[in-house]
Amino acid sequence: MPAMNRKISVVGLGYVGLPVAVAFGMSAKTIGFDINSARIRELKDGHDRTGEVETGRLREADIVFTDDIELLKKADFHIIAVPTPVDDAKQPDLTLLLKASETAGKALKKGDIVVYESTVYPGATEEECVPVLERASGLKCGRDFTVGYSPERINPGDKEHTFTKIKKVVSGQDAETLEIVASVYESVVAAGVCRASSIKVAEAAKVIENTQRDINIALMNELAVIFDLMGIDTNEVLEAAGTKWNFLKFRPGLVGGHCIGVDPYYLTHKAEKLGHIPQVILAGRRINDGMGKFIAQRTVKEMLRAGNSILGSTVTVLGLTFKEDCPDLRNSKVVDIIRELQDYGIKVQVTDPHADSHEAEDEYGISITAMKELRPAAAVVAAVAHKEYRSLTPAQLKGMMGENPLLIDVKGIYDPNAVKGAGLRLWRL
Repeated sequence: MPAMNRKISVVGLGYVGLPVAVAFGMSAKTIGFDINSARIRELKDGHDRTGEVETGRLREADIVFTDDIELLKKADFHIIAVPTPVDDAKQPDLTLLLKASETAGKALKKGDIVVYESTVYPGATEEECVPVLERASGLKCGRDFTVGYSPERINPGDKEHTFTKIKKVVSGQDAETLEIVASVYESVVAAGVCRASSIKVAEAAKVIENTQRDINIALMNELAVIFDLMGIDTNEVLEAAGTKWNFLKFRPGLVGGHCIGVDPYYLTHKAEKLGHIPQVILAGRRINDGMGKFIAQRTVKEMLRAGNSILGSTVTVLGLTFKEDCPDLRNSKVVDIIRELQDYGIKVQVTDPHADSHEAEDEYGISITAMKELRPAAAVVAAVAHKEYRSLTPAQLKGMMGENPLLIDVKGIYDPNAVKGAGLRLWRL
């Protein structure tokens, strides 16, 4: 069947899948499938809780939102975009991916193509997903249907680098499938496509994109710890070093979310299975995973130096999501700060205008407090650079605290001189 006549379905309508479905739905009828019936109802009503797609655009797209597998059978080009997290042992958790493969498999017919966008380790599509598709469909891959891989590059909350504006890496298990996959994506991705020579190459390209960022941020975080011991302001050092044309302008910070803090573990998992123990990648992961605890411990030290007691005191944390101006709570490392402060006997109150309070409670057991209901605190930890927090003045921040006010500026969003001039003690990462 010609590429342009393909009927598209998207399985998984989260941060990644929904923008993909909407892009295709702008040019042809598309099937959007998700097992979450509440999510389907919201999307039918024109509401996207992730904030990735505006209501007007959502309603404009020609998408049939459904949780009915029977409707998937009307499509012949299935895109799977479900989360692939890691478990508590930092091992890849392919549960949702394999369940989605089973769902797609039940809808497969001869001539269909299944394309995976979920992050996996090299080899997972063909070694883990294809057998599930074959069992569920009773068909043979390569003879009755084929598969491809096109890694997602969605950046949650980013309204500039959107799905259609980012070059798409595409791959297929054979030359014919590759050309069909490329043509289908070229029909909606204005930035064009990059044809990878194999599915494994495309899978590997995805995991190293975020592994590279993870390692660079880990270097900045380690430098921040070292400079803190030296009594040097890391931000000032980076501003000075950044005047050189080829200095990479990464910043220290919390590395959470569903990509940078997760993808490296997929690569190291595969490497270890092949007998190689990664050194640099895992070292970077250890550094970044430890930053929440480091920030909390420095908060406690600064509280003592400011003359505040620790046990039973209150600390306000501004922001819980993993990044600014985004409701995504997945793998938020702000939680590590909160847990460590609580271990010191500190009462922590958390506020976040973008986070869903029910999700925060269900996922982390953390209650979200409205800004107007916050009690005076011994310290304020500005953990996430939401626009609502960036606009706060030093006087407003001081008004959130009692005697000996202390501001912990994790993201370096406030002017140090203005903060200190307002009578606040300041520590920033």
